[in-house]
Amino acid sequence: MRELLDRLAHYAHWAVFLLLELLAGIMFFQFNHYQQSVWLTQANAVTGRVLEWEADVLTYMGLKARNAELTERNIALQIEASRLRREAVAGGADSVYVDSLWEEALHGTVLIPAQVISNSVRRDDNFLTINRGSADGVRPEMGVLSGTGIVGIVSKTSPHYAMVMSVLNTQSSISCRLRGSEYFGYLRWQGGSPLRAYIDDIPRHARFELGDVVETSGFSSVFPPGIYVGRVADIHDSADGLAYQLEVELSTDLANVRDVCIVMQEHEEELDSMTVKSHR
Repeated sequence: MRELLDRLAHYAHWAVFLLLELLAGIMFFQFNHYQQSVWLTQANAVTGRVLEWEADVLTYMGLKARNAELTERNIALQIEASRLRREAVAGGADSVYVDSLWEEALHGTVLIPAQVISNSVRRDDNFLTINRGSADGVRPEMGVLSGTGIVGIVSKTSPHYAMVMSVLNTQSSISCRLRGSEYFGYLRWQGGSPLRAYIDDIPRHARFELGDVVETSGFSSVFPPGIYVGRVADIHDSADGLAYQLEVELSTDLANVRDVCIVMQEHEEELDSMTVKSHR
């Protein structure tokens, strides 16, 4: 027995070394999502599978609450769609024409479903990793949406995974407008709360008020026009005092996003070639 203990003591430092190396590796990838995403873009399928399994387990644990939320949201959307259809028909619109509008709403747009397997919201430059890649038709500069609004823009792809620049990234700049008007600016995140972002360069003569809806402008092929972004939560003066800065309460809680869709639009390459790249 003593001989066994002596042998264990003799190799204890190696056991401690290996344990510390293992813990260091786990902590590195657990708390550094950017490196995690870059690793995935180098086609590391094993890491991707592990992250998918982890995400599946976490999703299963919250499945009951998520199903209840999705059911409630689906019912609300059906009621709203039904109400809008009744109002359109009551206003004199032909019912066949109204039905055709629903079919045309997504004409020329393909939605590729995906799931978030890695995410961060506490950094200045946050990224997500999704389980769809170039083999699924996903390319850089494609928009990513959830059921509640915009999520981000595809940055890099590997065959089966893609890294997405989150809305919660200081490098992100997405062209948005006030619903019902032509006033637009660029949505940017300045750090802090994951539920707040800002739109700069709204002219002083613009007419708007708290609670107004903010949506995508559609100035490029990244996002179709009219995608819900959030609502005006506060109004500030710009740094030079020549315009307004709008504080926007985002509709999507990116800390809890799981199911998303990548937006693929027809003629996107042609549109991009005719559009200033910064108008996103």
